[in-house]
Amino acid sequence: MSVFAVLALALLLDAVLGEPRWLWERMPHPAILMGRAIDMGDKWLNRGAIARLNGVFLMLLLTLAALGLGLLFQSLGWWAEILLAAILLAHRSLVDHVAAVARALRLSLNDGRRSVAMIVGRDTSNMTSQDVSRAAIESAAENFSDGVIAPAFWFLIGGAPGLLVYKITNTADSMIGYRTTRHEAFGWAAARLDDLLNLAPARLTALLLAIVLCQTRTWQDIRSDARLHRSPNAGWPEAAMARGLGVSLAGPRSYDGKMRDFPFVHPLGRKDAGPSDIEAACRALWRAWGVALVCVSMLALVL
Repeated sequence: MSVFAVLALALLLDAVLGEPRWLWERMPHPAILMGRAIDMGDKWLNRGAIARLNGVFLMLLLTLAALGLGLLFQSLGWWAEILLAAILLAHRSLVDHVAAVARALRLSLNDGRRSVAMIVGRDTSNMTSQDVSRAAIESAAENFSDGVIAPAFWFLIGGAPGLLVYKITNTADSMIGYRTTRHEAFGWAAARLDDLLNLAPARLTALLLAIVLCQTRTWQDIRSDARLHRSPNAGWPEAAMARGLGVSLAGPRSYDGKMRDFPFVHPLGRKDAGPSDIEAACRALWRAWGVALVCVSMLALVL
């Protein structure tokens, strides 16, 4: 079975099952196991004047382990790769979590804050309804790239080993790839490798969103908006989503009680995003997922 057929089946399996609670209540999710390995490396190696070198060493170890485990899954056959890819693709769970923010926000602002706190890392206690909505939409766009398109891209490039190398890198970046006193040096390698691995997928995600949101004619504007984002990659899907919905994303937000004056992406867009915009973003994710599935399926038929 071709890698395209395997990926198409994995995309469908993820869309149908999502993250079955009955399974992950009985055994740890692979992402949890990755997190534990990274946390152990952080505790053992993040120290002293050679923290950056130790961070490089940790990423080398994690990459080699991911490659080895990926080769093991390949040796088990196509069914094992389908299961692995379906587990590590996160489209259904992403849309479910983002849609939950819209439902919660329709109940009350506090419900919306609690719901969005489950999918973003910024402070949520003082968020307005518009802040909650923007945060949910940003998470939808960025995580569609990180959690769906990028894993699928690297699975097509390198099979199970490519998928696992991407996932362990992205998980490491989310845990230690921050410019904080503790992690700026140690997490440097994780952050730079994640930037590299997301370079093509982020732009591919922006293209998919631009297609389904009828924004291909504004591609140069999307490109300009993406450069306003603090991340070299996350700005692309956020810019495409912002243009498609007509809203401003990113902008000022608080981390650890400190306000950060980040620029808006698509600064001329509406600042009054609400639950209906979150729901529109979810619909865009499903349409973009559908375009990706059709493309992969067509390649499976001809290759």
